Amino acid sequence: MPSVDCDPTTARTRLENAGIDIQPGNTEYERWRATHEAGNVVAYEDSVVVQGRNPATLLALIRESSGGRVHVYFDGASRGNPGPAAIGWVLVNSSGIVTEGGDTIKSTTNNRAEYAALTRGLEVATAHSFEKVDIRGDSELIIKQVRGEYQTNQPALRERRIEVRQLLESFDDYTLEHVPREANSRADKLANKALDAAG
Repeated sequence: MPSVDCDPTTARTRLENAGIDIQPGNTEYERWRATHEAGNVVAYEDSVVVQGRNPATLLALIRESSGGRVHVYFDGASRGNPGPAAIGWVLVNSSGIVTEGGDTIKSTTNNRAEYAALTRGLEVATAHSFEKVDIRGDSELIIKQVRGEYQTNQPALRERRIEVRQLLESFDDYTLEHVPREANSRADKLANKALDAAG
C-alpha cells in the first residue's frame, strides 16, 4: 500500500477536480475514501494511502502534475492466443520511473492485449499531465499499425487502433518506436507477473 506524500485536503481537491466521487471514511480514523478504476484511496489525519489492483491513475491524480516528456513502455501477454491475458506498462522520464503497473484483463489474443497495454500506458501518462510521449514497444505489428504503415483488417484491432490514435491526439507531440524485447523487459515482466499471480 503506497502512502502518498500529499496533504489529504489537497489530495481530495485534486480528486474532486477530476470528477472522482469522495465518500466518508469507514472508521473513526479515516477522513474520507474514494474508488476509481480498481484502485482505492483512504485519507487519514496526515497521510493518504492508495491501494487496489490498479492504483496508477489515482496516484497520478493525487501527485503533483509531472508535465513534460515521458517514455511509455508497454507489453501485453496472452497464454493461449486467445487465452488468459495481462498487460504491463512503465512510464519513465529524466528522473527515472514515474510509475508502472501490471494487471490481468479478460481472455483475449496477444495483439489485443498489446493494444490494451498501450491504451493503459497512455491513460496513465494523460493522468500525470505529460504533454509529450515517446512510445516504446516490442510488438512491431502494433507500432506499425498505429503509425499507419500496416493495415488493420480485424475489426477488433481497428477499434483499438482508433482508441489509441484518439488518446495520442491529446498530447502536444509523440513518437512511436519498435524496440527489441530486451529493451522492453520491465513491461514484459509486469504483464507476466500479473498473469502468474492470477494463476
